[in-house]
Amino acid sequence: MVSRSPEATIALGRRLGSLLTKGDVVALCGPLGSGKTTLTKGLAAGLGFVESAEVKSPTFVLIHEYAGRLPVYHVDLYRLDQLEEAARLGLEQYLDGDGVCIIEWADKFPSLVPRAHLRVTLAHHDVTTRHLQFTAHGPHYAPVLQALQQPLRLPRKH
Repeated sequence: MVSRSPEATIALGRRLGSLLTKGDVVALCGPLGSGKTTLTKGLAAGLGFVESAEVKSPTFVLIHEYAGRLPVYHVDLYRLDQLEEAARLGLEQYLDGDGVCIIEWADKFPSLVPRAHLRVTLAHHDVTTRHLQFTAHGPHYAPVLQALQQPLRLPRKH
């Protein structure tokens, strides 16, 4: 998929978030500034977190929790250098929790990501345009991607 603005990335995230269920894991990959946190704002909104503008990258605290229709666990592995550091985060309690776990920089420690997850790889195209590639790892995510690819029906302007 292609997003031509931060607002479009948030809208796409909101739509995806509305399709996620308890125990889902979204692994975000891509370089700095590719839109991982912007997509997460939309995911949090789609999961019912009404203050999604407050979603910030947890680069220094490593994990933020947001309350929505399901808890949202926003993890950032960017500042971690070794697998042992990442393993000490207690990530399994979030992965096995009652909410949705969103992991930025998931490709940094792939062994920490469960076998079943939805991978989103973001890439820059230009200043505002991003390419997003969605990959379902596990049969649970195939219908999610199928629903995400259905045309979005926007309200008509008068």
